[in-house]
Amino acid sequence: MKFKIAVLPGDGIGPEVTAQAIKCLEAVGETFNHQFTFEEAPVGAIAIDQTGDPLPEATLELCKNSDAVLFGAIGDPKYDNDPSAPVRPEQGLLKLRKELGLYTNIRPVKAFPSLIDRSPLRPERIKGTDFTIYRELTGGIYFGEKKLNKEGTVASDLCEYSEAEIERIAHQAFKAARNRRKKLTLIDKANVLETSRLWRKVVTKISESYPEVALDFLFVDNAAMQMILNPSQFDVILTENMFGDIISDEGSVIGGSIGLLASASTGDKHALFEPIHGSFPQAKGLNIANPIASILSAVMLLEHLGLKDEAMALDCAVEIAIKKNIVTPDLQPESKFGTTEVGDQIAELLAINGEDICVNEENIEYGKSTII
Repeated sequence: MKFKIAVLPGDGIGPEVTAQAIKCLEAVGETFNHQFTFEEAPVGAIAIDQTGDPLPEATLELCKNSDAVLFGAIGDPKYDNDPSAPVRPEQGLLKLRKELGLYTNIRPVKAFPSLIDRSPLRPERIKGTDFTIYRELTGGIYFGEKKLNKEGTVASDLCEYSEAEIERIAHQAFKAARNRRKKLTLIDKANVLETSRLWRKVVTKISESYPEVALDFLFVDNAAMQMILNPSQFDVILTENMFGDIISDEGSVIGGSIGLLASASTGDKHALFEPIHGSFPQAKGLNIANPIASILSAVMLLEHLGLKDEAMALDCAVEIAIKKNIVTPDLQPESKFGTTEVGDQIAELLAINGEDICVNEENIEYGKSTII
């Protein structure tokens, strides 16, 4: 099969980690006889530098005319440290989400057994953690009307949601829970916010169509605490835009590194896949950035394209690499593997073991693979 992938590497370490995801997708293509065509375009700070626009029209058109978008990261200190900058890299990503109708952000959070000792949390607390966050992506306070008085002393951001915006992502979350452990937790602030009360009303009504899924509610402050105290209690989390942004980054510490968390942003027609980490400009060019989140984002991209066996094979290659301690210094300070080497090894694992990689781990374990 043939697929066209728009590649938006972005800023900082974005190009480095995205290159490893592409490398792994090329290995998938060779192994399973698919043809991936990658076309690159600027976004974020680099796009501002080149065109003055964080999302050039040509980049947007490329995304609209591709089967999926592989995204790196955006952000640059010269904009981060200048709150008065009229044009900012993040505006490009927000506009891209809006223009492509990417209203659902899906973020899996998992504690890898072989990395459980790398987490800052106690092993007994995080053992068995495996949940997915469904974050609404195009509404709420990030997209609401913004005001600043003439003196620059009073500001406001409007948080607004409609029933339709809540319904469409709620159905996706319930369907996911139905195929997992059949539990959905809505995170909100319904004791204070009118928008949260609307979320509870709509989600409660929708839950009647999914009687096999248990629904519970947590205020966001309590949820933030519970995610540290007992993260394995969660199965599917559903929440609004800003709360989801914060909660998902908190969840990243469970696995020991934000460099392990992938995400998918989906809509009715388009889909974008990206690691949840930022541009990490301090690591740019040093070959130390963890590419696994970007590679796992490629796994989600394959699933979106209907290539389930291919997605499983690449996921198994990542799992085996982690078990073999083929990781970057954020997970193993003494590691000899950098960004490029981890990508090389995961792609090679897949290429050598092919379609049997998920059932061939015993051979790899006993040194029968050439990479050991």
